[in-house]
Amino acid sequence: MGGGTADGIYSVITWNWGEEPPPDSPIRWHTGNPETDPWEWRVRVLTEGTEIAYAKLFFKKSGYITKKWYPFFLAVRRRGQTFQDMYEAGEASHFAKRIYDVITAHDDIPLEVIKQEAGFTREDKSGFDRALTELQMGLFVTMCDSRRRLTQKGTEANTWPSTVFTTTEKFFAPDVFDQAAHITHEEAIAKIRAQILLLNPAAEEKKMLKFILGR
Repeated sequence: MGGGTADGIYSVITWNWGEEPPPDSPIRWHTGNPETDPWEWRVRVLTEGTEIAYAKLFFKKSGYITKKWYPFFLAVRRRGQTFQDMYEAGEASHFAKRIYDVITAHDDIPLEVIKQEAGFTREDKSGFDRALTELQMGLFVTMCDSRRRLTQKGTEANTWPSTVFTTTEKFFAPDVFDQAAHITHEEAIAKIRAQILLLNPAAEEKKMLKFILGR
């Protein structure tokens, strides 16, 4: 990893996502080239292996967590609880439960199908988006692919690909969760904080805690 900060923490590039890169950079946005287009990298890390998770993870924005660091974030964000535990404790919304129940019933499921099966309408859009982000920030669900919708004939429609979701338990092997179970909340925070400061010694304490805790 190397270069730049984002939201006061860390970024692998030195300019904002979507902006034109420096002339000497090989990065080219929206070309569809999986080697040079960062938007294509999101799908590549999900479909070419299960060593990196990509979802809305930090400050309610999209980001990456490697398999090595995922147990530490699990120990912080989930604190050994299941989604049902948090829902019964009033720490998860009803909209989030509707979404989570649909996703857990499938190996993976596209965004628009989640909305259909969970019974969300256009009027529910903002609530749906908040709940889906809530589930990603809590490390209960994660993106796992991107695919085009199918027509009635079973062929791919000529539309933008739809994001596909799965539960984190289906995305990562059980050893990730076994490791998380042996890490205390305090130990995980300290470990992640030390890594942030290694990458960005100027990171502010308040932003680091928000980055780590997800709230």
